[in-house]
Amino acid sequence: MFTAYAVVTVVTIAANAVEAVANFLRARFVVANAAAVGVAPSWLPALGALKGAAALGLLLGLLGFTAIGLAAATGLVLFFIGALVFHVRARVFHNLAGPLLFLALSAAALVLAAAVPAGHGA
Repeated sequence: MFTAYAVVTVVTIAANAVEAVANFLRARFVVANAAAVGVAPSWLPALGALKGAAALGLLLGLLGFTAIGLAAATGLVLFFIGALVFHVRARVFHNLAGPLLFLALSAAALVLAAAVPAGHGA
């Protein structure tokens, strides 16, 4: 079980770290997606900081700080539910795959983190 948790969590960390950097750099695809759903470009650094902090929290969870990892995964699940709400509210469905994938990764990391006994494998 720990191996599945570790693999899913590492992938989730990597994906969110890349997204955080893309937000900070205001990558074209990030700016375009944000504009499409009504998010002002001025929010991108804050959104990047949230994703980066969550990636760090997931890493800390892998290192044995279970509560922090659980909190980070929970935060990501809520974040990406919010992203889906923004997409649906704006009727932007052509790029739902991104937030759905990130939500699935975050939810899987959360479920697996909750299933692994505290301190196991770290």
